[in-house]
Amino acid sequence: MAYATPEQLAAYPVTVPAGADAELLLKRASRDVDSALFCTVYDPDNPDVQAALRDATCEQVAGYLDSGNRTGTGAAQPPPVGFSIGKVTVQRGGSGSAVGGQQAASAKVGRLWYQAWLVLQSAGLTGQGPQETWYGVV
Repeated sequence: MAYATPEQLAAYPVTVPAGADAELLLKRASRDVDSALFCTVYDPDNPDVQAALRDATCEQVAGYLDSGNRTGTGAAQPPPVGFSIGKVTVQRGGSGSAVGGQQAASAKVGRLWYQAWLVLQSAGLTGQGPQETWYGVV
């Protein structure tokens, strides 16, 4: 099940190119959103939560398409811009510099594109694990 419909995606500021399967993109984006929600406790019937899940899914599809990924499989991901080994960090220079904006456009948090993650974070759906009530502890 996808958190957004092709009609909702069409109303979002993203254009699905001809030949791309919007329903498949939404299903794959919803799986990515689910992976970010692992251990998150939320009310799936809350309209604000539903809106956040829908918007994050649409943002995820937008991230796919902006990166040239028309299927949602990650096959068209840009090459890494650098790597770290211990205290040594190596960054690739050239047109992928932060000044050019390419790195910001390809920023991800786990499997989610940054904008999709921000939607979930704004709704309070990130970074939460199972919670217990501890009585007597202030």
